[in-house]
Amino acid sequence: MVFHSGHEVRLLQGTQEFFPALIADMNAATRSIQFETYIFDCTASGEQIAEAFINAARRGVDVRVAVDGFGTGLIPAPLRERFEAAGVQLQVFSAVRQFALLLPRHWRRLHRKLCVIDDEVMYCGGINVLDDFWDPNHGKLEAPRFDFAVRAKGALVDQASDNMDKLWWRMRAVHDASKRKISRAVADLRAARVAQSAAKRSAAKAKGMRAALLFRDNLRNRSRIEKAYLRAIGSAREEVIIANAYFMPGRKLRRALILAAERGVRVQLLLQGRYEYFMQFHASRPVYGALLKAGVQIFEYSPSFLHAKVAVVDAYGDRPWATVGSSNLEPLSLLLAREANVVVEDAAFAQDLQQRLKEAMEHAGRQMDPDVFARRPLRERVLDHVAAAIMRSLIWVTGNRY
Repeated sequence: MVFHSGHEVRLLQGTQEFFPALIADMNAATRSIQFETYIFDCTASGEQIAEAFINAARRGVDVRVAVDGFGTGLIPAPLRERFEAAGVQLQVFSAVRQFALLLPRHWRRLHRKLCVIDDEVMYCGGINVLDDFWDPNHGKLEAPRFDFAVRAKGALVDQASDNMDKLWWRMRAVHDASKRKISRAVADLRAARVAQSAAKRSAAKAKGMRAALLFRDNLRNRSRIEKAYLRAIGSAREEVIIANAYFMPGRKLRRALILAAERGVRVQLLLQGRYEYFMQFHASRPVYGALLKAGVQIFEYSPSFLHAKVAVVDAYGDRPWATVGSSNLEPLSLLLAREANVVVEDAAFAQDLQQRLKEAMEHAGRQMDPDVFARRPLRERVLDHVAAAIMRSLIWVTGNRY
């Protein structure tokens, strides 16, 4: 993991902070907008993002939008037509056809949420294009979804832009080749490489926040995000706080958390407290017992859906560490999906995130009692172990160990 100084990184909580900042930057764009998301839902405030893309494209800005074929599903025809008329370029990552998910190779999803505007500013986090008070499966929510993103300037912007460019042109090549436009695809790939080389800028050398951008893919970056967590937890001296939507840590992460708690580090987990999906809710619970026994404190967030994928270590120590991104601590994120996390070594940033998580635990979290958890009904325990067994079987099918 390579850190660079000279960054300006701002924490954004929920779409109520994220959308206005993103829209303001897109409205000011003059050259390009690169955008990736898992879910693109135009309900309520999500429509504002679509309008910002359309307005930018009409001004002559090069707008490229990539969405995941499973998370987003079928793009409504009216939206496609509006994008096409305005000049917004839209691509779908791994479109899901009938029975496609029966094949493990289709479980590799585009789960990261990234945006680069004019090669000057970057957004990264866990927030989809999805209104905080709306859920596609559950309808209107009484309280906003709990999630985070960051707005960043500095050397990370080039890194994000290059990575997004490579994925875009790889997707474009597959699309064109499928339509027997191979010669055009090759030409586009060559042009993209030239453009990438010309667009690179030297890393910022000015004083500022130290930060790194971590990708997870199925090529060279298979375990960078997980290793970053392991290093941070392993070096923690005072405190580890993790907020994670879908939490099913593997053996190494579980051991790191247990060892940290046993050596006197205060380890607190803020996890999903509302039932969203069967696997998500039940498969994670078999690991709670060992964590609680070691002294790890677990808080369940229940006012709304928790969707955050963030952590902070030793916010008030000598080496504050924080991460905000798209990666859950479970097999799909750590073994299969394309993910992106920003890691920041800055006291003010870490303390800001720590305070927001503390407030959520104190005012919106329900602390799990180890004795009560151990005595949970037999039916719940059976469902927990059935879900965990299914998850382990699915991991085995993919050829991975976790």
